[in-house]
Amino acid sequence: MGDDQAVVDRRDAALTASRAGEAAFALKDVAFPVVIVGHVDHGKSTLVGRLLHDTGAIPAARIAALREQSSKRGLDLEFSFLLDSLQIERDQGITVDAAQVWFRGAERRYAVLDAPGHAEFLRNMVTGAAQAEAAVLVVDAEQGVGEQTRRHLYLLSILGVGNIVVAVNKMDRVDWSEGRFAALRTELAQYLGALGLAAVHVVPLSARHGDNVVARSEAAPWYAGPSLIAALDGLPPRPRPHDLPLRLPVQDVYRLGERRVLVGRVETGRIGVGDEVLLAPGGRRARVLSLERWGGEPRLGAGSGESVAVVLDRDVFAERGQVLGAALAPPSEAHAVTVRLFWLDAEPLLQGERLTLRHGTAETRAAVEAIEAVIDVDTLTSVPAERLERNGVARARLRARRPLALDTYGASPQTGRGVLVRNHRIVGGFVVEAVELAGSNLTAVEAPLTAEERARVNGHRGGVLWLTGLSGSGKSTLATRAVRELAARGIQATLLDGDNLRRGLNRDLGFRPEDRAENVRRTAEAAALIADAGLVAVVALISPLSAHRAEARRIAGDRFREVYLSTDLATCEARDPKGLYRRAREDRLADFTGISAPYEAPHEAELVLDTGQLDEALCTRRLVTLALEAFGTGVAAGHAA
Repeated sequence: MGDDQAVVDRRDAALTASRAGEAAFALKDVAFPVVIVGHVDHGKSTLVGRLLHDTGAIPAARIAALREQSSKRGLDLEFSFLLDSLQIERDQGITVDAAQVWFRGAERRYAVLDAPGHAEFLRNMVTGAAQAEAAVLVVDAEQGVGEQTRRHLYLLSILGVGNIVVAVNKMDRVDWSEGRFAALRTELAQYLGALGLAAVHVVPLSARHGDNVVARSEAAPWYAGPSLIAALDGLPPRPRPHDLPLRLPVQDVYRLGERRVLVGRVETGRIGVGDEVLLAPGGRRARVLSLERWGGEPRLGAGSGESVAVVLDRDVFAERGQVLGAALAPPSEAHAVTVRLFWLDAEPLLQGERLTLRHGTAETRAAVEAIEAVIDVDTLTSVPAERLERNGVARARLRARRPLALDTYGASPQTGRGVLVRNHRIVGGFVVEAVELAGSNLTAVEAPLTAEERARVNGHRGGVLWLTGLSGSGKSTLATRAVRELAARGIQATLLDGDNLRRGLNRDLGFRPEDRAENVRRTAEAAALIADAGLVAVVALISPLSAHRAEARRIAGDRFREVYLSTDLATCEARDPKGLYRRAREDRLADFTGISAPYEAPHEAELVLDTGQLDEALCTRRLVTLALEAFGTGVAAGHAA
C-alpha cells in the first residue's frame, strides 16, 4: 500500500508541475489562432500583410523582395503577396489555400489563418476556421456585405467561433464616411443576431495604408474604439483543451509481453497512473497501470497534445477508433447524431446515401437518414430537402453502422466534429449538435416468465456453453454431439455454430479485428437471449482473443461456461477438414487464426478438452456432464456419467 501511495504522490506532483508549466507556456508562447474571413477581393490578405509589416514580423530582406515582386506587376508595395505565394493567386488575385503566419500584439502572440473567400475554395476556409478561437471578418466598405460574407459568418456560427471582430476595410474609398460605416455596422449586427452571434468590435480601417490596423488613425476622428490589434488583444480565449475531460482516441493497440498497449494522442484533458478511465464505445472501466515510453522510463502523466502508450490494469478488448475517456465524464455513445453539415463535393448529397464517416481515429459506414433542413445563408430560412448541393449547409441526421464515442461540438470541439468521405475523398464536414444516446428511446420489456418459472416448466435452467479453440480442434463436432446427448437427457439445447452464423446474422462481417469483435458480441447476445428463454445455447466459435471471450462472459452473466479445446496446432493442421490451413500456408487466406492471426488460450476455462488425446465419446460425456451440473435442475445427472 505504501508503494502504491508513493506512486500516486509522485504522479500528482508531476501533474501539478506539468500544469504549472502549461500555464506559463500558455501565457508566453502559445499562439492565439485567428482566422481571417470574408468575401473575395475585400482585402483579407492585404490586411494580414499589413499586420505583419506593422508589428515588425517581416525581415527587411523580405520587404525588399516584396517591393520587387510588386513592381514587376506595376503595383506599389502589395502586402497580399506575403500570403498569396502561389502563382495562380498572384495572377488571379485570389487566395486558394489557408496560409498561416505569426506575429505579436501587445498582449499575446497570434497565429493568423488567411482563409480563402472564393466559393470554389470553401473547403480550405472550413479547414482554417475549424482551428480558430476568433475570427476577423473583412468587409469592403464600398461593396458592402457579399454572398461569401454571409456564408462565412454562417460557417463561423456552426463551427462555434464566437469571438468575432469586424474589420470594415477600404474606408479610404468612401472618404471615411461615418454614415456608411454606421449603416454597415447595423446591417451586420442584424445578420449576426439572427445567427446568435455578435461582433465584439467593429473597426473602420484601411489595410493598404495602415489606418486603425495597429495604431489609431486620425482619418476617422468620429471613431472612439480600439485599433484592430488592440481589439484582438482584448478577446478572451476559449477553455484550453487540457481543462476539458479526458478524451484519448485509440490510434492502435500493441502487445508488450502479456499486456495490451493502447497508443494514441490525448486530445483533451489529462491522463495519469492510477486514473480510472472508461473505454467507449462499450463502457468498460479500468485503471491506468502505466504510461510506457519506448527507450525511456515510464511516465506518470500526460496532457492534451501529447502522444502516449497506455497500459490498463485489466485485459479489456480495445481497438482503433475507441476513445479512452474520464470515468466520471465519459463521451456519449451513439449510432445516431444530428449534425450541422457543410457539403463540398460537386456531386450533391442525397438523402439515404451511405458514405464513410470519420470521427477521430474511428471510421465506419453511415447513412444520411434525413436532411432535415437546408439553410439559405442569405435569408436564414430553411426547408426540408432530399439533396444538398455543393457549398450547401444543412441540418442532417446521420446513422452510423457502428456506435461512435463523441461529444457535442459545444462541449468539446476536438471530439465534436468529423468528416464524410465518398470514393476515398473528403466531401463534407460536420459538427455534432445533438446525440441520440444508445437506448435513450428504448424501454425494456419484462420477460413474461422469470428464470425460475422457466426452469420449473423446462426442468432445467438456461445457459451458455461456449466452445473455443483452433479451427480443426473439433468444436462443431463436439457441440453437435452434445446437443443430441442433452436432448436425450431432457435438456433443451440448440447449436450456434460460427460458420452458420456468418451465413446469416453475421454475414456482413469480415475478419478485421473490429469485425471479429463484433462477431463475438453478436453471438454472445444471441446466446444470452436463448438462455433467457430457458434453453442451453451451445456455441462453437473460434473466438481467438481472451478479451472478446471476457466480453461474451459479461453479456451472458453467471450462466456462461467456457470450454477450451486445447488441441495443438499440428494436430489441427493435420486434420484440416476445410482446407483452410493449406490455403493459409499458401498465403491465399489472410488473418487466419493460428497461422497469420493470434489465438489466446483461456486460463480459467471451466473445462479443458484435448481432442488430440481424448476420443470423441469421452469428450462428449465430459461436456454433457458440465452442462448437467451447471443447468440440469430436475434432471438426473447420473445418466451422463
